[in-house]
Amino acid sequence: MGQLCEIPFGTLYGLFARWTRLGLWRRLLGRLRRRRRLACGDAPEPSAVVIDSRSCRSAPSCFDRGVDGGKKIRGVKIHVAVDKYGIPLAIDVSPANRHDTKGIVPVLRTLAAGGFNGAALGDLGYQGERLAEAGQALGISVKAIARGRNGRFVPAGICWVVERSFAWFSRYRRLNIIFERSKEHLIAFIAIAFISILSRRMRRLVIEQPCA
Repeated sequence: MGQLCEIPFGTLYGLFARWTRLGLWRRLLGRLRRRRRLACGDAPEPSAVVIDSRSCRSAPSCFDRGVDGGKKIRGVKIHVAVDKYGIPLAIDVSPANRHDTKGIVPVLRTLAAGGFNGAALGDLGYQGERLAEAGQALGISVKAIARGRNGRFVPAGICWVVERSFAWFSRYRRLNIIFERSKEHLIAFIAIAFISILSRRMRRLVIEQPCA
């Protein structure tokens, strides 16, 4: 760790920016996710994903900002699609004032481009004909499922895993208040957080075989 601290910031940033442009973080996360699934006896790709979003506060210098009226947060909104283990297959970011039904469309496009053809399960915020039609055009069935009762969160099926995913990356200080001036760099840092999380879980799987 001491050796890393001695590397000039410009060198580190240059490598990070280059690897982000080349899609290294996305490919590495995808490879780890598939290995995790195979180690647990699952197919490398899921037949269904869970979709959701989280609004995060951002600095004025951030690449984009909006106000989430429901949560009273000025910043950006992170949209994800995760498998049953809570690992993202696709990530996108928008201003916090963008509605979930619009913000999730780039995520669905990324899923379709990666060959996913199944169900995307979300909360009732993902209702609407336009979103359903957009999903059908991409070969994805968007299903809105109630996750609460009387204003309280109630786990339903596997839909709760995405909430755990947000809790995981909220431990990373850089993802609590967003300062990034580039959308691509923010997505890269989210991917790096999950690479860190997944690497530790893969190590645990090796030690604790067979997978629980």
